[in-house]
Amino acid sequence: MTQSAHAYAYLRPSAVLDGADGRRLDLATSGGATPLGAVANPRFFAGFLADPAPAAAALLAVADVAAARYFQPRLRASLDPVVTANGDRLRFESFSGCCGVYARLDVLGAGLDGDEIGHGTTNVDVNNPLREALTRIGPTDPLHLAVGPDALEVTTFDGPLVEKKVPLPERWLRGFAETQVVAAGFELRAELPAAEAVRFLRSLPRGGRGSAGWVVPAGRTLRPTTRPVPGAVCLPGPERLAALQRVLRHALALRAYGPLSAGEPTASAWEAVLPGMRLTLTLSPDASRGFSGEGGVLDALATGTAEQDAELVSVLLAWEPRIEVGDLAEQSGLSPERVRAALTRLGTAGQIGYDTAEAAYFHRQLPYDAGRAEAANPRLRAARTLVEAGAVRLEEGGATAVVTVDDHIQRVRTDAAGRMSCTCLWWAKYRGGRGPCKHALAVGMVRESGRGGAKAVRG
Repeated sequence: MTQSAHAYAYLRPSAVLDGADGRRLDLATSGGATPLGAVANPRFFAGFLADPAPAAAALLAVADVAAARYFQPRLRASLDPVVTANGDRLRFESFSGCCGVYARLDVLGAGLDGDEIGHGTTNVDVNNPLREALTRIGPTDPLHLAVGPDALEVTTFDGPLVEKKVPLPERWLRGFAETQVVAAGFELRAELPAAEAVRFLRSLPRGGRGSAGWVVPAGRTLRPTTRPVPGAVCLPGPERLAALQRVLRHALALRAYGPLSAGEPTASAWEAVLPGMRLTLTLSPDASRGFSGEGGVLDALATGTAEQDAELVSVLLAWEPRIEVGDLAEQSGLSPERVRAALTRLGTAGQIGYDTAEAAYFHRQLPYDAGRAEAANPRLRAARTLVEAGAVRLEEGGATAVVTVDDHIQRVRTDAAGRMSCTCLWWAKYRGGRGPCKHALAVGMVRESGRGGAKAVRG
């Protein structure tokens, strides 16, 4: 697994400070993209949290996920959470070290009382003294929130920087890209009121590594089932919802999201509704299976027009809290399908997320480029090699294609709905559940380019 070092540089540690006018939660920022360009220590908000105790607990939950490995636990290696200011809300995001759990806290306008919310994305420092201080925030304590230093602090600060260097595996970046593709296929499947939400979450197993199971709506609650009956929601590795325990006493409701068809283990999202906030955990289809290998972005990356379309669409983004595909299609002159492919490609650079509660994409700006994720994907590289070697031959009618590798062939068939299947072992094992195989990707590339002659290649 390839990885690089990611460096943070904060003017001072994040902290909860006591002052004459009450308590203050100072979240230090490190690097970030803004409408005015890159800023070393951007400032996005200053004001009060409307409900300090739920907000403190939810921030701790996001930090819990960043510090956790739910599969093959090791020493902690945590990325500081990402915060995006979308003008009307603040979004805090993190990924588990095993790449199987994605956490996001949306602090909406109703949860904030202060000056204007800025636009941009940065990392915020989360340290152990801050975590301890957040656990002591009471329900009646007024709490001022500052995300980033003010201008005076930046110009007069002469102390040592707080610097951190952490390993940044490529699969974490791919995980950010895959979650927005997976979540875009979710629908609201169940909603539990506060009391039932508490009972349900407290009934889940706490230890060990559970396999994928299902729950089915039963009145006002959810009951477990051993198989994916109609209406069931997949709950893969239920112990991975442990971070929601932080906010149980503040929760107003619990919502479950997933795909309509759940015959096989699937990802799902679990949203705790809080006063003026939403805390969402998205779980990969199995505790041992990170989002980075799901392959949901491959079709979009293999499209020849996606790179150029992504450059056009990116110009139209402005840290919008809701990105409407129809509006982007009208502004760009592209079809909705090409806009979605462009958004998927931008997602591989960390520029796009998906909000299941609002069924809409949103804009953020992580310090990556789309080519980095594309170059790190072995299936995509292998498909391009097959195309360049002329290994793909389209048969008459176009519904079947032959891919020749060494002294054997694979047949790729396309049904009337445009779904591909293949005779290879990858397809036999996953049946499309982890994205297309290299042969199907190569066939799609050839069809788009109009090429079709084949010759044998090694690989």
